Amino acid sequence: MSWFEAIILGLVQGLTEFLPVSSSGHLAIAKTLFGIETGDISFEIVVHAATVLSVLVVFWKDIIKLLEGLFKFKFNSETKYILFLVISMIPVFVVGMFFKDKVEALFGNGLLVVGCALLVTAALLALSQLYKPRQKDINGWRAFIIGCAQAVAVIPGLSRSGATIATGLLCGVKRDEIARFSFLMVLVPILGEAFLDLIGGGFAGSGIGALPLILGFLAAFASGLFACKAMIALVKKANLGWFAAYCAIVGILCIIFH
Repeated sequence: MSWFEAIILGLVQGLTEFLPVSSSGHLAIAKTLFGIETGDISFEIVVHAATVLSVLVVFWKDIIKLLEGLFKFKFNSETKYILFLVISMIPVFVVGMFFKDKVEALFGNGLLVVGCALLVTAALLALSQLYKPRQKDINGWRAFIIGCAQAVAVIPGLSRSGATIATGLLCGVKRDEIARFSFLMVLVPILGEAFLDLIGGGFAGSGIGALPLILGFLAAFASGLFACKAMIALVKKANLGWFAAYCAIVGILCIIFH
């Protein structure tokens, strides 16, 4: 992988991680269009970590507030919110522990899987705009359901943010709350995966050089900052049906030209 290809993929990752269009799917599409071969998933781990860092920057005040509440060592609103975040991580933890090899194998199946998963993303987003239940606050049960959506969204082409935000809206969670919850719930799983790969020597056998990894990280972080802020505003105000239409069109094209 060249440094230019790394920047292109990093930009694609950062811009599509938070928009409900599937970063993994668009990475696969970009690799196919430009004929890029990474050989392993080390690049994907690095750029995912970069986008998580952008979440830390955007939500640093919220994170500090949650940690301050946690270290008061009493059950308060911050502690309860952290508990909901932990509950939401259970499904993806199970998938990561017991089905990691099967998930990684999906990334080598070309654009057919991506196309089908993008159509599922489109359907979820469209349904979340058509069905409008009474709005409710986040709770343990809804956090778990949203976490299941995140676990299923490890499939390339199924948007993590799209799946979690749409599922939250279908569960009746308020628009401004589900955007915040969706972005915070991904922090620990992705950073944990990157850390385990690092201490386990997962990057030692990577065929990608240090410079492309660094440039990809920086590109993903910069574009991720922009996309994260943009998505928060979009979820609060915009109709996600436009993203559903986009995912449907791209999904159909992927299936046709796979």
